[in-house]
Amino acid sequence: MDADRDNEPRERLEPLSDGELAIIQDTWGRVYENCEDVGVTILIRFFVNFPSAKQYFSQFQDMEDPEEMEKSSQLRQHARRVMNAINSVVENLNDPDKVASVLGLVGKAHALKHKVEPVYFKILSGVILEVLADDFGECFTTDVAHAWTKLMGALYWHVTGAYAEVGWVKVSSSAV
Repeated sequence: MDADRDNEPRERLEPLSDGELAIIQDTWGRVYENCEDVGVTILIRFFVNFPSAKQYFSQFQDMEDPEEMEKSSQLRQHARRVMNAINSVVENLNDPDKVASVLGLVGKAHALKHKVEPVYFKILSGVILEVLADDFGECFTTDVAHAWTKLMGALYWHVTGAYAEVGWVKVSSSAV
């Protein structure tokens, strides 16, 4: 294991309160109604603002135009996978073992198969929060933003734990 992985110590996970769980599940219901479009918006913003992330996607790594990205069936398919993974987490927030299992599989696949630098999960979490705030601003209050920020922290914590479990070694220092 790379001891200074992302130069961040592994902190204890702060659990979500019952109120935060309810907030997340309520707001997610609205988001998931348009899951593919929201997912595409998230990925386009991610790739436009952090183009180095496209290096892991041979199907659309050369796309520069957001409109071209939006029409890409491969990008839409990945957006659905991302949103479905988040949906699995949100649906199982009361089952920590299931959440750990889902995110462990995501982390291990991205570490071992796709060789994605884990920092991209932190960046993607921030992009998800931005898109939710922009697209669902009417319901994205301070309390909602706080609950979602804690959830994104938990996702990152679980995913990076999976990276540590498989002995992730940093691939490059030029991730972002």
